[in-house]
Amino acid sequence: MENDAATLYCPNEICQAPNPLTHNFCQRCSTPLPKRFLWAVADGLNLGNPGQILATRYLVIDKSIILDTKPGFLPQTPDPEKLQAIRPYLRLIPYRLHVPQVYGVLSVSNGGQAREILLLEKPPIKILDGTASLTVQLCSEFTTAWRDATSMRQLNWLWQIAQLWQPLASEGVASSLLDPHILRVEGSLVRLLELHFQEDSLPSLSQLGEFWQQLLSGAKPAIAGFLSETCRCLIEGEIQAAEQLVRVLDKGLTELGRSQSPTITIATKSDTGPSRQRNEDACYPPSGSLVSKPPHPSALAIVCDGIGGHEGGNVASNLAIETIQQQVQELTKVPYDHIEPNLLLEDLQRAAAVANDKISQRNDSESRQGRQRMGTTLVMALPIGHEMYIAHVGDSRAYWITRHGCYQVTLDDDVASREVRLGYAIYRDAVQQGASGSLVQALGMSPSISLHPSAERFILDEDCIFLLCSDGLSDFDRVEQYWETEILPILSRKADVVNITNRLVEIANTQNGHDNVTIALVHYQYKYSEPETKLEAVLPDLSDIPTANYPPTTLQPLSGSSYSQKTQVMPDTAPSKRSPVPLQLVILLALVVGGGFLGFLWGRQGGILGKRVPLPAPISSNPISATPSVSPTTGDRPQVIQTTSQLFLSTTTSPPKPAIAPAGSVLQIINPNQEPKPEQTNPKSWVYLRVCSVAGSVASSIDPPNPTSTPVVSRTIVKQREVYRIRLSEFQKSLKNISTPPPEVSNQCQLSNAASTPVEESVESVPSPAPLDRSSPPQGTNSTDSTE
Repeated sequence: MENDAATLYCPNEICQAPNPLTHNFCQRCSTPLPKRFLWAVADGLNLGNPGQILATRYLVIDKSIILDTKPGFLPQTPDPEKLQAIRPYLRLIPYRLHVPQVYGVLSVSNGGQAREILLLEKPPIKILDGTASLTVQLCSEFTTAWRDATSMRQLNWLWQIAQLWQPLASEGVASSLLDPHILRVEGSLVRLLELHFQEDSLPSLSQLGEFWQQLLSGAKPAIAGFLSETCRCLIEGEIQAAEQLVRVLDKGLTELGRSQSPTITIATKSDTGPSRQRNEDACYPPSGSLVSKPPHPSALAIVCDGIGGHEGGNVASNLAIETIQQQVQELTKVPYDHIEPNLLLEDLQRAAAVANDKISQRNDSESRQGRQRMGTTLVMALPIGHEMYIAHVGDSRAYWITRHGCYQVTLDDDVASREVRLGYAIYRDAVQQGASGSLVQALGMSPSISLHPSAERFILDEDCIFLLCSDGLSDFDRVEQYWETEILPILSRKADVVNITNRLVEIANTQNGHDNVTIALVHYQYKYSEPETKLEAVLPDLSDIPTANYPPTTLQPLSGSSYSQKTQVMPDTAPSKRSPVPLQLVILLALVVGGGFLGFLWGRQGGILGKRVPLPAPISSNPISATPSVSPTTGDRPQVIQTTSQLFLSTTTSPPKPAIAPAGSVLQIINPNQEPKPEQTNPKSWVYLRVCSVAGSVASSIDPPNPTSTPVVSRTIVKQREVYRIRLSEFQKSLKNISTPPPEVSNQCQLSNAASTPVEESVESVPSPAPLDRSSPPQGTNSTDSTE
């Protein structure tokens, strides 16, 4: 596409000078010029001819691809009542590596009627910059690129689809993975153009098997028999759950991984920066190190950003480094082809929990309270064979850089990201609110039972770089601006990791300069040859994997390729050790204990929505995040519960509005007084609660609320005798924060709600849980692109 007349306006509000589309920096003030190509979900509507400008800012590139020529201005956002329609995009933000996120809307006139077109950012497109023109094209369709891929990449693509199946099914959009036009590939990544909603019926794994069966003619000989048997098992129902399918594909990837001989190089650098008196960051290997594997037997990179200033942020970050390094060292003694991925993810989370408790205990021993407590963020990378494992807490980030692009693979634990995950706002709106960049969790600030570390796993089939960094570099989108010129040359061997690490620290200090900066570069060099032998077509034993294909909570992603597990709770903070007790016995005991606990909570009461049908357990790729099944028993009256911490609910009105039941509130699980509305998909997934009594103020789970902070999303405290609802998956996740009240309270609740005349209560607006106060740039310094 060539358009000499089109210009890209500088995002600097003082400058706003027009620039040619091919420029990367403003020719007047040298501000980086972001090129935000967007995918318009137009449903066949012709937006205009290439070169046409829409709404005075959007340049039509080709069909549904447009460019925002005024990236310094906020786009038009959807009306609040229309958020429900795009909520799957928001709730799937942990999978933004595969699912494009909402940028805004474009108002157009169609047949004399105004219509809003949804705009998605970071779509799967190729941007080909030239000296005189700018060419953009869609990435290849999955089915088209399949034949030319290696056997390792073919299985990698299928593995990613299997990982995405459950989270997309939970939002009713799994059919997107069966549409050849929507399903695209960008290098080793599977990416979607948009989400496809199918209201009449949900696709089955059998249909996935039929779709994959069409690929057999193009499958590489090494995996053809293996794939054929996998498709047969899917179609005939022998593979009944996505978790089983992932296990099957893991077996094939492990076999192919034996033909891979990676070389790994790690370089680190930590600097105080020009505006700080001390360095509260820490890294492993120590700053200035250069480590290679081989000859070293293992490789591990960690970056921590301390919180607490002179109160001890540097102590917390160094204590975390020391603890986690000791924990992970034991894990690397096992040969990579004997490692169970889910157990390793569990071990990494447990390592984070051990570090968390050590810092927390240090805080307790020094009588540190509230904002005086020291803490630290965490991001670490552990390459094992053909995989990269990432663990993360806080806002230090991990980026994955290949020849095809730069991808942020961790999701910041900040207020803005939380609002998007909950479906309350699109990201570009959320970051404009007060305290949007403040942390909601970090190591050392609370006991591990309330810590939710992410655990991520990536299959690697090409040369790549993982960049770990503190926000001293990532703020203001410096990584997105400089990765192509500064980091990408490593892959073409035009630069080495040590020089690039030093260069990135220099960029952080000169372009940002407001904080300490710490960087770890992990260079993964890939060597692979097609195996001469074919994969065994016998599938692994799946008897120990749950078969109920019930979608997990949308806020509890699987441990796959984009895969933050933000909702997991660490049940054990002991050092990671393999139990001598057989795994099956451990799982059986856990189910018995968990089932007894859930039965105690539910009592012998009526089922949700009056349906006394046992509900299957959510399936998780990580045993630590699995929730025991809930099987309500019959009874004569609904269950009465009491919250031990705040419970996030929504109204039953249309559109639903968020509400909070404060800790200590008494609620009654009821059957709704009317049938679910037609627009409510899968009504069985809702739990309806009537409020018996409302406790006092909402307290933060991390830190006392800041009375001067501005609420990000205005929520109301629940009203007595009103009915609210919560998704069953989220209710199951919240069971740890629910208790059974004394009989006198339960009886009083029954009598209270039996009254015919409701008692009017005042509605009080309350802020979200108070974010964690930490040293960070002033409001507005974090770019709106920081979590794309």
